[in-house]
Amino acid sequence: MNVHVTARHTPLTPELKDYCDKRLAALAHLMTFVTEVDVILSAERNRQKAEIHVKAKGAGLVVVEDSPDLFLSLNQAFDGLEKKLKKEREKFRAKKRRGGRERKTLGAPPAEPAESGPRIVRAGHYGSKPMTLEEAVIAYELRKKEVFVFRTVESDRWAVLYRRKDGNLGLVEPE
Repeated sequence: MNVHVTARHTPLTPELKDYCDKRLAALAHLMTFVTEVDVILSAERNRQKAEIHVKAKGAGLVVVEDSPDLFLSLNQAFDGLEKKLKKEREKFRAKKRRGGRERKTLGAPPAEPAESGPRIVRAGHYGSKPMTLEEAVIAYELRKKEVFVFRTVESDRWAVLYRRKDGNLGLVEPE
């Protein structure tokens, strides 16, 4: 994250720069996708103005506050930035979760299938040529399926590889 602190018509003291860095470090956990932050401090007659421009991946935020005191303006601007970042984060979370939930449909209940038994789904996940156990394990890992059916080289019979609940591989061979 690149941070630029600029002062217009007012001197940029080390205390101001350190204060901005400290407040931005406190907000770092909310700014995960932020690429650049511009803090602009300016003075016009009796107004001390603080602007914070946040450029993030895909969007940006701008917070502008002014008051008679520069530190008060900075405090208000950083507080406003924190509120906006939290709001944006909650919007992102809600948007991300919205698609995952099942939505209830109004109207007629869903039609039940005519058959009450289990449905059969055909899958073509098997090795047609005879292979050794090591080759079958490699093919199983590459295809990333739940089971892998193959013929063994030794007996030319079918065997099944599957992932066990403990994380190991299981092998089923006919007798």
